[in-house]
Amino acid sequence: MIKCNFAELLGARKLKVADVVRDTGINRSTLTRLYHETTSRIDFETLETLCRYLECDVGQLLEVIDD
Repeated sequence: MIKCNFAELLGARKLKVADVVRDTGINRSTLTRLYHETTSRIDFETLETLCRYLECDVGQLLEVIDD
């Protein structure tokens, strides 16, 4: 299973989904699904934009965990 740490990264930086939407232009529904871990896929461009914005590696944003 892949866990998305988007919510934790936002919390650590004291950011809101609205801040990321405003600063990156990524669709709010895309970010909301990532925040609530209900998404089933992510576009590479979105992934790159988030990693650059949050100044993190892909491994910090997404991680594989055992079920």
